Amino acid sequence: DKFTEIAQSVSMPFRKEDLPSGSDKFWFLLGTTIAIALSVKLLRRQRKKRQPPTIPPESVSRSRFAECIKGIQDEICAKLEEVDGKAKFHEDEWTKTEKGGGGGRTRVLEGGQVFEKAGVNFSAVTGDELPPALLMKHPHLKGHPYYATGISLVIHPRSPHCPTTHANIRYFECGAGANRVFWFGGGIDLTPYYLDEHDCTHFHQVMKGACERFGPDLYPVFKLWCDEYFYNEHRDEHRGIGGLFFDYLDGYNTLYGGPKPKGAAATRAKGQAQNLSWEELFEFVTGVGKSVLPAYIPIIERQKTKEWTEKEREWLEVRRGRYVEYNLCYDRGTRFGLQTKGRIESVLMSLPPIVRYDYMDKPKEGTPEYAMWEVNKKAREWLSEK
Repeated sequence: DKFTEIAQSVSMPFRKEDLPSGSDKFWFLLGTTIAIALSVKLLRRQRKKRQPPTIPPESVSRSRFAECIKGIQDEICAKLEEVDGKAKFHEDEWTKTEKGGGGGRTRVLEGGQVFEKAGVNFSAVTGDELPPALLMKHPHLKGHPYYATGISLVIHPRSPHCPTTHANIRYFECGAGANRVFWFGGGIDLTPYYLDEHDCTHFHQVMKGACERFGPDLYPVFKLWCDEYFYNEHRDEHRGIGGLFFDYLDGYNTLYGGPKPKGAAATRAKGQAQNLSWEELFEFVTGVGKSVLPAYIPIIERQKTKEWTEKEREWLEVRRGRYVEYNLCYDRGTRFGLQTKGRIESVLMSLPPIVRYDYMDKPKEGTPEYAMWEVNKKAREWLSEK
């Protein structure tokens, strides 16, 4: 019969005449067949299992990423100066003197006619050991030296109709020799003060476009994690309308959907392999950095000439207060900078110049402020699933 043929085809160590008879024979061969099927499935999984991607030589991987993002910093700063038409960036080059080495260049624009404050920072630093925030995720790397480089920006416009944006992309290496590991991370999000559906949709379309050619799972997972990450838990509010947030991209493990195992991002990421080489990850992450201008500048160009009232400006300052709360309470980049004794002026560059705290500042229903407040209370899908 069929079960006997299957058993014989894999050279089972028994003869046909030795098999049990009747119903015992059926159950014996059924169990054998199931065991064979499971073994074959396991072998196939092991065969498909990828090895960690090959990392370019240390001198190549580090300098290549650093030089690329310095170029992105140059492009963003030049465009922001052009759009503002008045203010220019001030640059400080600095050297890290505590807990390792390296340095960076901080660029800040203040007092512009469009941008009240904008900061675009580059850094490349080393240390003898990962800071506590990263050791929680990578305890096996305790005691190993690290290298970290990245670009981080925050733009605070003057007009309440122009949203704030934040972005960063980064690259880590830790260990040496055979124990050397790497990962990429980053994110970009938009914080409007007044709701404009067109602007929100445009921003997310650009974000999705930055992800699509690297796999269909990236945008859904990174969008969900962004909604979870940029969230003021003590206020039960999202910081803005989201974008992308990602970390621990090493090309080998499954997509990381954040620290909440039952969260929407982690659930969506479950079982989704990265299957990307170092080169592909490099292209993806730097592509996210290059998406800042096409995602953000068209919004500013549409909104910067709109007239605004003192009341609307007060609302912007109230919502900026939420931005401060988030950055000081939850932001991982701020924690990393503080824990590694980073240059404090660069670490706190993201804070807006003027904020406002009014007691019981919930807006009245039916107002434009309330419409934005409602969006901040519950994350939305901005793109069609079609």
